Amino acid sequence: MRTVLGCIADDFTGATDLAGLLARSGVRVSLRVGVPETPPRNPAAFEVIALKCRTAPVEAAVAETRSALAWLREAGAERFFWKYCSTFDSTAEGNIGPVAEALMADLGTEQTIYCPAFPENGRAIFMGNLFVGRDPLAESPMKDHPLTPMRDSNLMRLLEPQVTKPVGLVDRLMVARGADAVRTALIRLRVGGVAHVVMDAVANEDLSTIAEACRDMPLMTGGSAVAMPLPALYLADGTLGRDAAKTTSPQIAPGTVVLSGSCSAMTNAQVAAYLASGAPGFKLDPTALAENGIEEALAWVGAQDFKAGPLIYATADPQAVKFAQDQLGVARAGEVVEDALARCAIVAREQGARRFVVAGGETSGAVTQALGVDQLDIGTEIAPGVPWTFATSAGHRIALTLKSGNFGAEGFFSDAQAVLEAA
Repeated sequence: MRTVLGCIADDFTGATDLAGLLARSGVRVSLRVGVPETPPRNPAAFEVIALKCRTAPVEAAVAETRSALAWLREAGAERFFWKYCSTFDSTAEGNIGPVAEALMADLGTEQTIYCPAFPENGRAIFMGNLFVGRDPLAESPMKDHPLTPMRDSNLMRLLEPQVTKPVGLVDRLMVARGADAVRTALIRLRVGGVAHVVMDAVANEDLSTIAEACRDMPLMTGGSAVAMPLPALYLADGTLGRDAAKTTSPQIAPGTVVLSGSCSAMTNAQVAAYLASGAPGFKLDPTALAENGIEEALAWVGAQDFKAGPLIYATADPQAVKFAQDQLGVARAGEVVEDALARCAIVAREQGARRFVVAGGETSGAVTQALGVDQLDIGTEIAPGVPWTFATSAGHRIALTLKSGNFGAEGFFSDAQAVLEAA
C-alpha cells in the first residue's frame, strides 16, 4: 500500500486531531511520533507525522518538517498537508509561514492555501479574519496564550511577516460560488505572483468546496477540518482504492490516568468538572516543582487506584501561569511541568495504567515521548478532532487520547473513558 496523503503536524494533539478526522472515512490512518528512523514499511493510505515544532526555533522547525516530507515522499505520497492549530498559533517570526515556504520549495510548487477553519469547534474565517466562536481571535482567550499570544485576528496580517512572497485571500463570497470558481481565483492569484492564499470558511460546506478545488495541490495547509473531505474525494476518483485497509480498535486493559498540562479556558473548565465529579486529583505547581522536585507527585501517583481515573494537572488560570513564568521564565515554567507529567505517566504505566487521557499539545508530546511511543493507530473519535489512539509502550498495549487545550466539552475526561468502554 502506498501513501496517498502525507501529513505533517506541528504538535502531537494537532496530529491526532487531523488523524481522527481522516479516520472518519473508515480507512486506516497511521500516526508517527517524530520522523521515523527507518524507511517506510507497509505505510498506511494516510500517514501523519507528529512533530513538536510549534514553538521551536524557526531553523529547527524547518529542518524537521523537511525531514518528515522526505520520509513521506519515500512512502509514496505525492500530495501533502501541513497541519497547524485552528487558532493559527504562531509569532511574527513563524513557524507556520517559514515551514510552508520550505515545503513549497522542496516540492517545486508556487502556491499553497491556508485554512485553519474548524466550524465544528467554533473556528471560522470571514474576510480573512479568524473567529473563535463569536469572538475575533484577538478578543478570545488566545490573546493570553503563554507561548503564542494572538493579538491580531487577521490571518493575512499574521502571515505576511512570516513569509517572503505575497499573501492573498479567496473570500467567502468566492467560496460560495463553488469549486470551479475557487480554482479560477487561485489561478488568477498565482499568475499575479501570490504564493500564500488565505481561504475563508464558515461552515463544513465551505471546507468541502475548498478541498474539492485544492485536492490536487502538491501542498495544502491549515487546521485539520479542511483535510476531512479528502478521503471521500480520493475514494470517488480512484486515487484511494476501495480495498484500502480499514481502521480497527483493539481491546485495552482497564486502568486510566488523566494528565493535564494545558491552561486553556476549556481545559480549566474540564479539570473543574472532573474534580467535581469526585475524581481524585493532584495539582502540580511549577514554582514548587522547580524548588522541591517531583517526588511528592510521583508518590501520589504510585499510590492511586487507576480504576478511579486519577487526575494529575498543572492547569491554572492566566494569572497563576503568568506568576510562574515571571518566577521561572516562560521556557523553564513549561519544562518543569512537562517533565513532571511525563514522569508521572511512566509511574502510572508501571503501576498498571493502560489508558492515558492527556490534555495539551506540549504535554502530549512529553508524555508520548516518555512512554516510548513512536507509532499510533487511530480509533474511535471522542469529540470532533479528538480520537482514541492505540500503541505499544514497554511491551504493553495502551490507549491514548491527546487533546488540544480548547477541544472537547466540559465533561471530556469522563466522556473519553465512557467512549473507550463502549468501543
